[in-house]
Amino acid sequence: MVKILFLGDIIGKPGRSIVHELLPQMTQEHDIDLVLANAENSAGGLGVTPETLQSLRKTGIHGFTLGNHIWRYDSIITSLENDSDVIKPANLPPSTPGKNFMILTARNGIKVGVLSLLGRVFMEPVDCPFRRAEEVLHEISKETHVIIIDIHAEATAEKIALAWHLNGKCSAVLGTHTHVQTADEWILPGGTAYISDIGMCGPYHSVIGMETERVLTRFITGIPKKWEVANGPTLFNAVLLEIDKKSGKAQKIERIMVKKSDSM
Repeated sequence: MVKILFLGDIIGKPGRSIVHELLPQMTQEHDIDLVLANAENSAGGLGVTPETLQSLRKTGIHGFTLGNHIWRYDSIITSLENDSDVIKPANLPPSTPGKNFMILTARNGIKVGVLSLLGRVFMEPVDCPFRRAEEVLHEISKETHVIIIDIHAEATAEKIALAWHLNGKCSAVLGTHTHVQTADEWILPGGTAYISDIGMCGPYHSVIGMETERVLTRFITGIPKKWEVANGPTLFNAVLLEIDKKSGKAQKIERIMVKKSDSM
């Protein structure tokens, strides 16, 4: 059995802070073998940099997925080209820098494949995530049957459709991007664990991590306002997976939600 903890979107400095505060102890308490996280919003709430990745590595995160804000900072290209623990969404154009998947070694020596995909519904145009997933899974399965997929998408229907399409072909299909943890975690008949969205690590007196007044102004008046990361109490969202190391089938998926006031 391999135990994997996957953290929801890490939002700016508040998100990085609560990960630093809670993750080391949580990893020990749950006897975690591998920690993954979506880090595409870790720099200022939109985007990611080599510096934010390095800060998060110190908390014990072993691998990072990204999303639609991947190109916010040009400096991330260096990480995508040189670092073995961060991947781009595999259905971006082939010419973009970065790896389509990564193979990580868990604490117990088990190899874990990780794949990231972008959704297309209400998102920018990208290659088909369904077709691309099958292509990349074929490559990953040559090395391991323990395979985790991050589907970074808006529409829950697209996410659950992908899970059914890949049912039995991977260990888990985990949604990110909306920053709101859903309560629909379960294991499909083929042994693929699923949740529509893991949620976020960031400020929860907010609108998906951003200052409420700026977001409200934009909704109510239609006047564009630059969104900024909110202050105040923080939230830690993740899912805990237990996966059979031989078959790659999920045995358990558990939501984790900790508000900072609960952890003090």
